[in-house]
Amino acid sequence: MSFDFQNLEVYKKAKTFHINCKHLIETNKLPSYTNNQFGRASLSIALNIAEGAGKFSKPDRRNFYITARASVYECVAIIDILHDEHIISNEIFNDLLRMADELSRILYAMIKNLTST
Repeated sequence: MSFDFQNLEVYKKAKTFHINCKHLIETNKLPSYTNNQFGRASLSIALNIAEGAGKFSKPDRRNFYITARASVYECVAIIDILHDEHIISNEIFNDLLRMADELSRILYAMIKNLTST
């Protein structure tokens, strides 16, 4: 048995992104507040995609996808700061940034498709 949102490519990509972020958290000595915020923000992407998919109205779905996209941006800010502080390598930074960019673009398209004109 599966739920429809589990088949969405954006949800699958969000899960992979979260797992990569969680791995970064677990393999680096980050302050606890960074661990907490980064873990919550990366998990929030997948959770908001799932919750949005369960809504019946376009405006409701759109709001959850907007929140998911905002969480992507939050993760990018954390990744950017970790990179500036030389906590993560250029390779990890670029890999996570690429994944975040792809998520952001997909979510943007989903949001635009749900926007009333």
